[in-house]
Amino acid sequence: MSTDLDLARLVERLGTRPRTTVLTGAGVSAASGVPTFRGEHGLWKSHHPAELATPEAFERDPALVWEWYDWRRQQIAACTPNRAHAVLAEWNRRDPTFTLVTQNVDGLHELAGTTDVVRFHGSIWEVRCWRACAASPSRWRDDSVPLPSIPPTCPHCDGPLRPGVVWFGEGIDPAVIARSELATRCELFLTIGTSSLVYPAAGLVQQARRHGAFTVEINPEATPLSSGIDLVLRGKAEDVLDTLWPQLMQIT
Repeated sequence: MSTDLDLARLVERLGTRPRTTVLTGAGVSAASGVPTFRGEHGLWKSHHPAELATPEAFERDPALVWEWYDWRRQQIAACTPNRAHAVLAEWNRRDPTFTLVTQNVDGLHELAGTTDVVRFHGSIWEVRCWRACAASPSRWRDDSVPLPSIPPTCPHCDGPLRPGVVWFGEGIDPAVIARSELATRCELFLTIGTSSLVYPAAGLVQQARRHGAFTVEINPEATPLSSGIDLVLRGKAEDVLDTLWPQLMQIT
């Protein structure tokens, strides 16, 4: 855990009511039990996620890819928001300048009450037509757990549906990029529970620093970007954010 002096530096910043952006990664959902891409439990039926989360994998075997996503959806459906989600949701409620950008696709930030989340990599609870047929919306929500059929099919063209997430090798929605870049024009930027390995999301903290923001990293372990961060707080997201709770409650 970080020292009291480190925490005091962040508390002092919070006292100035800065325009704040928070970027969250898998570490924020870890305490909720959400499986992560990385780590000892990263494999599924001997498949690495990077082998399944691609357009090419879906083209080859949509049923296999959907079996994995259906398993993930069932795992996430059994999870509830943890203390980190709750603190960030309350921060969002109290501070009109607060923006939350997340790399997570699990929807737990919204479930905790955070509004207007910038979902960098999409949502596992959304689907869209693989063929992008003219009759279907660009994407829509489907909370079915488990899915009634694998692969699920488009109600408009009977073609396969795909998960509404960003796969490896795909570009980020330009509208999401625009919102994320706007969010880097803040005074305080926190990156919480991220590995800082996946770009372009990992580059947002560097962009915020170039714009003059005070940058903070909250993570149990060092990341490739730690040396360039203004303040590093070592610890789990839920523990560090809970420590900051009294100060955050003074934001009105």
